[in-house]
Amino acid sequence: MRVFIKSFGCSTNSTDGEVLAGCLAEAGYKLVDTVEAADIVIYNTCAVKGPTENRMMGVLKRVPADKKLIVVGCLPLINFERLCREVRFDGVLGPAAGERIVDVVMRVLNGERVVALQDVVNAKPSLNLPRLRLNPVIGIVPINYGCLGSCAYCCVVFARGRLRSYGIPEIVERVKRDMAMGIREFWVTSQDTACYGRDNGTNLAELLKALCDVEGDFRVRVGMMTPNLAKSILEDLIQAFRSEKIFNFVHLPVQSGDNQVLKRMRRFYSIDDFKDIVNAFRASFSKVTVATDVICGFPGETEEAFERTLCLIEDVKPDIVNVSKFFARPRTVAAEMREDFVPFPEIKRRSGLGAELARRVAAERNRSWVGWTGEILVDEVGKVPGSWVGRNFAYKSVVLKNAILGNILGKTLRVRIVKAFATYLEGEVVE
Repeated sequence: MRVFIKSFGCSTNSTDGEVLAGCLAEAGYKLVDTVEAADIVIYNTCAVKGPTENRMMGVLKRVPADKKLIVVGCLPLINFERLCREVRFDGVLGPAAGERIVDVVMRVLNGERVVALQDVVNAKPSLNLPRLRLNPVIGIVPINYGCLGSCAYCCVVFARGRLRSYGIPEIVERVKRDMAMGIREFWVTSQDTACYGRDNGTNLAELLKALCDVEGDFRVRVGMMTPNLAKSILEDLIQAFRSEKIFNFVHLPVQSGDNQVLKRMRRFYSIDDFKDIVNAFRASFSKVTVATDVICGFPGETEEAFERTLCLIEDVKPDIVNVSKFFARPRTVAAEMREDFVPFPEIKRRSGLGAELARRVAAERNRSWVGWTGEILVDEVGKVPGSWVGRNFAYKSVVLKNAILGNILGKTLRVRIVKAFATYLEGEVVE
């Protein structure tokens, strides 16, 4: 039988999808590249935001009636009622499904309508399961599932559950196996990498040090870290980042520039805490890339509170700011704050201002790289034919245009930065 699989959303969902494909291929199913060529369609869904959920529903509704449809990922646990009401499906399974997908597919093919959502928030599939990679150079390594947060706006906790960390030896062995298969870049990922190990007596800094002790030529990108948990191990984290194997890249979602809004969001840090972490990394690494996230229009956010968010961006000047509009998600605390909802046109206005400022700051930060010469790891095929994308030590995206170099995926090249844009640098190969 022919199976089409597509994943949406975060890097954790992407690696879950790689495992789904690997397990089904090992079980003898043929994986195809289009819905039209498939007998079974599997969508690994995301529903972190309202518009994302709406797009997912549209994708699911377009599956032809003669195809078997299996819906996996976060959507079934975030809004199962809507899924049942609007979509014709043959099977449903939560995130981190692992090898359970094989049993669900078999049952669906036997004519059963399968709903397998029990105990999914405790799932932690083995790191030894087969996988079919989306990128032959990049290995996405989930270090834990779930988190320790209780953010007022977040619905992902209903899908991913509480913290379950893998042991350091498991992760190290996974990295060694992936390296033997040609992986050069590892994404250490989870909903919050800073909470890693809090359930089994270790922490993220200890994991990174163990990974840096692995022999070989590879780089590690550390995923999102919640500021309060990152600050609790800050000194050890910075020490771990001193290794050349760790990209000088930190993702610290601040979410708001106003302390009162942070309290309403149930974010357990202050603006000064966020600044302290950024300043500590910049004091240790002059070219560190700082990424952050902000939510515009959280219930109760006044015009003054929003202005503080803009001031924070101007002050800190992150390299990357992911600007989001607030959308109330099912069963969250924020969804009950209706008397304090900001009108959507105002949310849209604020997010537009935030995005415009973020682009300006990003372009300004990137211009400081023009003239830099150094090595990049080519980790992606460019969107324009003949172009390639690589990353330097600070995980800056460097585009090589008109590079007549053959297949250079996975190669290390010496380049010079010649142009800068808000979202990438343009480089040329140095002979």
